Amino acid sequence: MRKFGLWKLFPLIVFLTALATPALTAAAQKQSEPRTEEALYREVRHQLVMLPYFSVFDNLAYSVDGNTVTLFGQVVHASLKGDAEAVVKRVAGVEKVANNIEVLPASINDDRLRRALFRSIYRFAPLERYALQAVPPIHIMVKNGNVTLVGVVATEADKNAAGIRANSVPGIFSVKNELQVENAKN
Repeated sequence: MRKFGLWKLFPLIVFLTALATPALTAAAQKQSEPRTEEALYREVRHQLVMLPYFSVFDNLAYSVDGNTVTLFGQVVHASLKGDAEAVVKRVAGVEKVANNIEVLPASINDDRLRRALFRSIYRFAPLERYALQAVPPIHIMVKNGNVTLVGVVATEADKNAAGIRANSVPGIFSVKNELQVENAKN
């Protein structure tokens, strides 16, 4: 009886692996690449909201033009600006990233206002449901005592309530309510 060892199959295994690897790599690459601008848009959004330090005090927005993504908005921490650019660059199909994100100036007073605004808006009973979402949709931008609310809410009443709650916080110079109403007729 003759013994047949696996070591004799090694050249055949290497040959088959060499043949299959390019095909598998190409298939995996095609599957991970967004096929349309809309798919690219969704993937960029997903990567941005998954950033670990992205909060209600940051506003990350972007536009997609072909394979170029332009980032804009405001962030409290400079590291988030770099992190946003880095994750978007890794998205399959993105060839160029223009990073126009503004880093808000460090200010103890602005930090105090952010906390007070968060409590005023998200602890108000009709708006509490928004605080329970993984990424709360009402983003609070504070720059030198001036407040801008951005994001999307369900109703016009919620938009108005958030604006009124923001205006009720002492120490604020101005409030700009740029909240959008979900499914609003243009």
